[in-house]
Amino acid sequence: MKTRTLEPHGGAVAGAAIDRGYLARFTMGNDALAQEVLELFAAQAPLTVDRLRQARSDADWRAAAHTLKGSSAAVGARQLQRWAELAERVASLPVGEREAQRALALSLIAEAMEAACRQIGQMYAA
Repeated sequence: MKTRTLEPHGGAVAGAAIDRGYLARFTMGNDALAQEVLELFAAQAPLTVDRLRQARSDADWRAAAHTLKGSSAAVGARQLQRWAELAERVASLPVGEREAQRALALSLIAEAMEAACRQIGQMYAA
């Protein structure tokens, strides 16, 4: 039987962690709104990743991954969105594969979240 792994279709997305063009369309070019949305995201994303880390049930895992997927999509954090989308599916894997795939998902998500938060910090550094 072929072992499934967390891997987005088409491979990794190159470039910035935040799609600023998408964000500009989402916020209708309102820079103050974009900054507010991104700063809220940067404050909440680590908490959501912690919820994922602390998940004790498949339902908790799916809920945290789904939340992260939605918030990432809203700000244009495409790579993070893709990893969160794939993480949602981990709960449906055979029991023997779940723990390894959860660990992989958490690693990939943490890396993508840190990149997004780093870019946000650079965008609004004083």
